[in-house]
Amino acid sequence: MQTEKYTLSPPSLEELASALRAPLSSNFEHATVDVVQCADLRDAPFHLATEGLSGNERIADVGGQPNLFPTPRLDTIWSMKEIAKAMEMDYSKGSLIGAGAGPFHQVGRNCELVPNFSWEGGMENINNQSYIAQIAGGTGAPGVQKSPSLDCALMINLYGSSGNPGPVLKITARKRKGAEKSFTECIRKALNTAFGESRTVSLGGAFLVKSGRARYHIMPDFPPADDLPFSSAKQLNDWLTYHDFDGPVVCLSVLHSADPDKKMGLRMEHSHGFSATKADAGGHYHYDMDGHNEDIEYEGYFNVANFIYRIAKPEVTLERDLHD
Repeated sequence: MQTEKYTLSPPSLEELASALRAPLSSNFEHATVDVVQCADLRDAPFHLATEGLSGNERIADVGGQPNLFPTPRLDTIWSMKEIAKAMEMDYSKGSLIGAGAGPFHQVGRNCELVPNFSWEGGMENINNQSYIAQIAGGTGAPGVQKSPSLDCALMINLYGSSGNPGPVLKITARKRKGAEKSFTECIRKALNTAFGESRTVSLGGAFLVKSGRARYHIMPDFPPADDLPFSSAKQLNDWLTYHDFDGPVVCLSVLHSADPDKKMGLRMEHSHGFSATKADAGGHYHYDMDGHNEDIEYEGYFNVANFIYRIAKPEVTLERDLHD
């Protein structure tokens, strides 16, 4: 795989916590940011394939939105095991979580992917707890189920680690009072303000929408050839299906405060969610809903990456996300 590696100089978790406290408190009536020993994320309500988020921390941005817009490139399919190798992950133990496009070639239709898998004793010993969210043909109803494979397509953002327990950022927020409706964008913008465009801070982790209602999108199946190419970002966004789900929903997330040298064409934030208890709730997380901001509550665990791997970068990259 064509791969660029960028070495980061991340602040300490204590510095990050200090930078995040005031912005989170400005946006939510109740917010805490602490450095703690990570909870066992294999347990409910998170249901991850890995215990923690520590060891060999790194992030990959693979493909990108130009593989969907203006015309879907159906040849952009990857094995996440091969991506792990390109990320120089430890063969003996590791995990990947994040957000991306699912294995349409195996599912039979376009879908959202919530990658969530680990390995120990070699990459042949995979514990795959990944989910897909898709729109059913005929009914148009959303559905969430376990992914049939470790393949992905079009674009994916991954946080990789050894999956060990260790210190992490624990961020809680309740009752939004500010204008920033996205939990992860609130974090990302706060990091950008604190560290600027010249120092990239990249986080990966999991957060729970504990209560309240949030908006998600799920890509439907690819449009027929006669309806392509997409002529504008608005047409693409109108093609997406939007859904409002009540918590609890688990979201896996990758975010960057800035794009190093503005040359990597990074997706600045990407979060996908699933519910282990509701068969329809999941997809690409956007934000909590006005009218429900009194009810919204988040709990998240994040760690900071030491490296970014830009893999299979499209020849043309976008100035901003097509759907924020």
